[in-house]
Amino acid sequence: MTHDDVLDGDVLDGNVLAGPLAGVWALDVTVATGRCAGCGDVAVLAGAVVFAHPMGRVARCRACGQVLMVVVERPDGVQVAARGLAWVRG
Repeated sequence: MTHDDVLDGDVLDGNVLAGPLAGVWALDVTVATGRCAGCGDVAVLAGAVVFAHPMGRVARCRACGQVLMVVVERPDGVQVAARGLAWVRG
């Protein structure tokens, strides 16, 4: 993608993503599927192997063991790092 390609489209801010992402962030994780960025396995997120630690929960791919996501409950909200997921579908 070149600088000119970017300028050819409408430039908006992140608020335009609110509608499409509302269905993703409000998804039922027990039925949502995701793709492991490591091995490419596609599976229901509820099938991940989860290790509960005092600092948070670590979800690993059942097929290869890669970390899919880390969920930390904080006083100011929930923090999620999902670097190991190529995508999630609700």
